[in-house]
Formats: sequence, C-alpha cells, structure tokens
Amino acid sequence: MAYEHLHVQTTDAITTITINRPQALNVLTPHTQQELHQALRTARNDPGVRVLILTGAGEKAFIAGGDIREIQAGLAHGVASARNQFARGGQHLITLIERLGKPVIAAVNGVALGGGCEITQACHLAIAAETARFGQPEINIGFNPCWGGTQRLPRQVGRKHAMAMILTGEMIDAQEAYRIGLVNKVVPLKDLMPEAEKLARLLATKSSVVLELCLEAVTNGCEMSLDDGLEYEATLFAMAVATGDAQEGTQAFLEKRKPVFKAHGRASG
Repeated sequence: MAYEHLHVQTTDAITTITINRPQALNVLTPHTQQELHQALRTARNDPGVRVLILTGAGEKAFIAGGDIREIQAGLAHGVASARNQFARGGQHLITLIERLGKPVIAAVNGVALGGGCEITQACHLAIAAETARFGQPEINIGFNPCWGGTQRLPRQVGRKHAMAMILTGEMIDAQEAYRIGLVNKVVPLKDLMPEAEKLARLLATKSSVVLELCLEAVTNGCEMSLDDGLEYEATLFAMAVATGDAQEGTQAFLEKRKPVFKAHGRASG
C-alpha cells in the first residue's frame, strides 16, 4: 500500500514505519494518524511480521506532537468536539501501539514532544539518539497531555519525574530520559537505526506467540493486584505451553541447539 506521509518497509520479519514529514517535524496530522493506524493494523495482521520499528524522517524530530490546528478546529465546534476529535483519536492510536500484540521499538531520532513523547511511552522498547529530546509541553499552550501522558508517564518513570515534565512543560535530554527509565538505551545518531534493527532481529528469533503473551502479561498485569497478576501470569503460561513452542524450546535447550519456533499469532490452546 502506498502512503503519503509514511515510509513502510518490511525486511526479514521486521516492519519499519517512518513518519515522513521532516519539513513539519513529523507532526501527526489527522491524515498521518489514519495512515499510521493502517500501517500498524497491516503489520499486526501479517503473520510474517514479528517486530516493528517506529521512527521519524530526518535528524530533527521523531514526532513533534499532534496537529495544533486540529485542536483549534475542534474548539471552534465546542469543547466536546475537540475532546472527541483530538484526545480520543490520539488515545486510540497510542493504545493500538501498546496493545498491538507484537513488539514495537521506538527509534527516537530527534525531539519527541507531546504525542511523540506519549508514543514513546506506548512503545514496548525505546532507543534514543544522543540528540533526542523529550517533553510534554502541552501546559505551555493551555491544556494537559491527552494522549495518555498523564497516565502512562507516571507509571513508567515515577510520579515526581512525570510531574516535573507535565507541570513545567520543559524538555529533558536523552541521558535524563535513560536515567528515569523512559528509554532503554542512548546511542550516537549514526548508530540509532543499526541498534534498533539489531534489537529487532533478536526479538524476531523468539516465539511470536510467547512475545505476544509476554506483552500482555506486563501491559495488563501492571494494572492488577500482585495476586491477580500472578494468576494471570500462570494462565498465560498455560497458553504458551499449549502452542508447542515450549516443547521445541526446551528440547532445543537440552540438545544445545537454537530453537525453531513455529507458532504464529494468538495462542489458542
């Protein structure tokens, strides 16, 4: 499928989605959001895709947020319209990333502001270039983060760090993002995509079903009590064992060889 604002490439079970609006700092217009929805769903539904990488074109911006003009247009039709068009639309997109069922790696090549920072939070792993900057600057233009930043950010980096970013609207650099746990690794810009691809290739060797179950266990389990989470974990373990990949994995371990996993998609038992 041809996209106007995205570049999508799939190689060796890895789909790389690049937001391709560098002249506009890769801001997510409604049209860009629609295209990103489509690209994510296509990758999710393709059994040949195991891992995704999400990045931005150019060296200045990963994603500099949502389209402010969309907010203004929504407000012109009332607060409810702005809420439904901008907030809900962005939330649906970011929840799709978080619950895609396949690992999504953010390769943050520049500024990740507003919705871009919130997308980084939703991605399962994140690697940042040394030049990357992160922020939730919404307070500076009169509203709160509304694509999940007030909810995911405190859960990921702790309440005090999140409060500082949300209440001041100031940016943090890549090293600070690493220190507080917003990203997994910081590398020189020239090494960003090679590092993301190296990580993606590693994940692509794993059982796709077990990857999905691990994503579910962490994403859903973090919202449960410890006892409920442990029960949920055990239930997912039973589903993983039922696929046959556990048999292959344990047998390969005993035979001192690499496993050849065959299960694809949702574990069905």
